[in-house]
Amino acid sequence: MRLAVIGATGHCGRQLVVQLLDRGLIPSSGTLQLVGHHGDVSEMSLHALCADLTDAFCDNSPTIEVIIDPESIHADVVVMLAGRTLSTNPTEKADRAQLGKDNAELFEQYAKALASSSEPPLVIVQSNPVELGVQIFAEALGRHRVIGAGAWSDTLRFRTELARDLDVRRTHIRAWSLGQHGDHLVPCVSQIEASGIPRSRVLSLQSELKRGGSSVDYPSRLRDGRKTLLQHLEGNEWQQAEQFLSSCTADLRTGLRPFLTHFTSRGNTTEVMTAHAVTDLVACLAEARPQVIAAQVLLKGEWTNCGENVLGVPVLLGVNGWDKVCELALDTDELEALQQAANAIRDATVACRTK
Repeated sequence: MRLAVIGATGHCGRQLVVQLLDRGLIPSSGTLQLVGHHGDVSEMSLHALCADLTDAFCDNSPTIEVIIDPESIHADVVVMLAGRTLSTNPTEKADRAQLGKDNAELFEQYAKALASSSEPPLVIVQSNPVELGVQIFAEALGRHRVIGAGAWSDTLRFRTELARDLDVRRTHIRAWSLGQHGDHLVPCVSQIEASGIPRSRVLSLQSELKRGGSSVDYPSRLRDGRKTLLQHLEGNEWQQAEQFLSSCTADLRTGLRPFLTHFTSRGNTTEVMTAHAVTDLVACLAEARPQVIAAQVLLKGEWTNCGENVLGVPVLLGVNGWDKVCELALDTDELEALQQAANAIRDATVACRTK
């Protein structure tokens, strides 16, 4: 396998390459390309990272290369992690629209370079806005060759919160968090399954989550929860913030916990979990084991009433990209919430690409 990480020296990029090498997903006969900018601190950091990784994994390391020109990327799989991120200062207003406008230019630059390759790669997008990145790369490379990892990281977080409530390992949980990697997240309460425990416990938890509010109202509940967390953080009330988070239902904690981590990690954000989710997707490709995962993909009518749009949905991922959408028997309010998510993503994408 030849794998390239664009933005390898960022917090998430460093975590990703370490996790990939630690799990042995790139064989010694393969290549790992560390991709960054030419002529600034980034270029020096790339060479330093290359040396450090070679020292750490010298016995079974693949060939590790430093790439500073997008046209020099030659890979089977490319992970997009470069771009601006939101501030970790809780008092600074998050401007996601400007973030999208800034990162759109970077997405287009790399998408154009990869499309010119004689063998266009599969692309995993984790830079934000994930949906915008998927749209731009899919237009250049073909939609089945591009997935966004945001829905998989959200799904893993939802399973983690459910596992906490049911007191089981996360691997015993099957559940999905779809829609947008953002305000219009849709944790699918109707689809929760758990092995090794009585079905009655799962049904009881589903009833509790549904009493907490409908999927359609989830964005407003998420925004209210964030406001409460920010009030505590601005007052240096860390314990109160944690107590409030613990009082929330599992679906709401899915969106709130990474938000709290983002603002309390002193600039490091959620890079460990982000890298873990991407590593899972790379493992599917490297080990040639098709698997149903949640991912942002460019739809062409495959999901009911969501049109031609990028959306986080369950897909079958194989060695050649995503093969098909796996539609679920969702509740009415979950389907409506996904339609709202599709509309929000479309509007945000148009706004980000308007000069």
